[in-house]
Amino acid sequence: MHEATPVVWDTKIAVVLRDDLKDWQKLNVTAFTVSGIAATVDNVVGEPYLDASGVEYLPMFRQPVLVFIADAETMTKIHERALRREVKCAVYTEELFATNNDEDNRAAVGSVESDKLALVGVAMRADRKVVDKIVKGAKLHH
Repeated sequence: MHEATPVVWDTKIAVVLRDDLKDWQKLNVTAFTVSGIAATVDNVVGEPYLDASGVEYLPMFRQPVLVFIADAETMTKIHERALRREVKCAVYTEELFATNNDEDNRAAVGSVESDKLALVGVAMRADRKVVDKIVKGAKLHH
């Protein structure tokens, strides 16, 4: 194993989860919301991995994903800040736990105005200083 070279990223990938979720919900929301970043941001995903036996694995993000936790009120503020700064984000609402396909998920989100979304998760990638300002009030999840 080689020693890791420290990298300072200009951007930050952040996921903010509502603090009252069950563990399986936290994992589910994280996976769903970061998939939007992977699918839409150029050059955010690296090359495929290859082990010493020659088996190829799927590529992953080039940079760390920081996961934060916040209460419902702070989630709303974070969402408002992202919208105000025009930072595109992925959202996961309470209603999505009851749906099981993309069409129903989009319909559930599409039926609620932005300021009334029952957010349980938000993910974004932007300039790291901008993301820091947006997620202010949330704590790193551990």
